[in-house]
Amino acid sequence: MNTLLMTLLIIVSLALIVVVLLQSGKSAGLSGAISGGAEQLFGKQKARGMDLILHRATVVLAVLFFILTIAVTKF
Repeated sequence: MNTLLMTLLIIVSLALIVVVLLQSGKSAGLSGAISGGAEQLFGKQKARGMDLILHRATVVLAVLFFILTIAVTKF
């Protein structure tokens, strides 16, 4: 069971890294980090097309990563 969980964790980790690296940057620099988060929070920037798919894939893979990490520590 532990081997299966570790294998799945490694696959999900690599997929998460790839998906995050494929995403385009929203803003650059310190001002982008501050205002970019606010724009996403208030809906000024809409993710379209591939960005939307990558965003959803990132969320799903991140949730799977945390679930698998907890499962590996339990078993």
